[in-house]
Amino acid sequence: MSESAYKGERIAKVMARAGLCSRRDAEGWIAAGRVSVNGQKLSSAAINVQPNDIVLVDGKPLPDKEGARVWLYYKPKGLMTTARDPEGRPTVFERLPPEMPRVISVGRLDLNSEGLLLLTNDGELARRLELPSTGWIRRYRVRVNGRIDPKILDQVKAGLTIEGVRYGPIEAAVDRQQGANAWITMGLTEGKNREIRRICQHFGWPVSRLIRISYGPFQLAEMEPGQVTEVKGKLLKDQLKFGNDWKPELSRALPPAHVQAAQEERKLRAVGEYPEARKRWGNKTAKDKREEDRHEPRPPKPGRQKSQDGKSRRIEQPITMPGKTGKSDKSGKFEAEARQLAARIDGTLKLGRLLDHKPEKSGEGAAPAAKPKRRGPRNAGQQKPKPKPKRDAHRFR
Repeated sequence: MSESAYKGERIAKVMARAGLCSRRDAEGWIAAGRVSVNGQKLSSAAINVQPNDIVLVDGKPLPDKEGARVWLYYKPKGLMTTARDPEGRPTVFERLPPEMPRVISVGRLDLNSEGLLLLTNDGELARRLELPSTGWIRRYRVRVNGRIDPKILDQVKAGLTIEGVRYGPIEAAVDRQQGANAWITMGLTEGKNREIRRICQHFGWPVSRLIRISYGPFQLAEMEPGQVTEVKGKLLKDQLKFGNDWKPELSRALPPAHVQAAQEERKLRAVGEYPEARKRWGNKTAKDKREEDRHEPRPPKPGRQKSQDGKSRRIEQPITMPGKTGKSDKSGKFEAEARQLAARIDGTLKLGRLLDHKPEKSGEGAAPAAKPKRRGPRNAGQQKPKPKPKRDAHRFR
């Protein structure tokens, strides 16, 4: 055990990190004589301890130090972000699942605000993540009453002073104007008390709803009010760039501010363009949609298929006889029967013409032989011979 000049950790901090209580509660327990270090009871919290010291609380050793953990919590409207409220209002920590360890919040959201709130079991990590030097953007969606003047938004982007308080540059973009109300997306890297509400009120835009949608790399996404989700494993390491213990300096552990800002800008641009794209599609006429359909690939015609060279080729269809099914070869049985049947029909027609022919008389009294009739205008008035019936072999295919 050593005095406060010793380079170690405060006893209250060690107790809080072990998950027993808050620092304020630890100081009360020490004053009540419930804490001892190396067999000596403490009466003051103004001491530091080293890792080899034996700390007992109510005669029991401290639990092993737990690695840093982070949870995402959708804070509903109407909850206080504090351990205890003097007015007895409900708090965030009263609504958390009972199986969760003792946690503290990274920053705060006021009573009437909602959205993403980071929770962690490591107080040092929480304080570091609150610093503006991380370069992490805290992004909000704000519904205000009134019409937005773009010139005023330029003032907000450049930074301004209100009642002697200097507010740094704030990203601001109008999502949509909905009647008398407007939705604005605002992003900032510092977290002064009620900063967004004070700025909007200064320009005559009363805030009716305020939702935090992201905190650095962590997104609210599809979470529901009151839902809590732990960031586990590789995802936590990738986002915070550290292991279970927070050892490296903040500037090395967190991504550069300009990289994070560029990522957030791309996400905002994608989210902002999505409603416009849907609107453009909904306003398309039937003619526009037909024009787009013309450029789509057409299905192949029946009986044709595309070969590897891209040309359309005809598919050979099978030849079938009545009452028969299946594919037939051209030199096969069924086609041979069809040709024989057609030949018999043709022979029958020729036989009929021979029977109708009358033989000529011979001798002196015989009439002169008639000249063959010519086709054309000379015998146009005469009755034309009946045409030969065409072969109807396709009926048998």
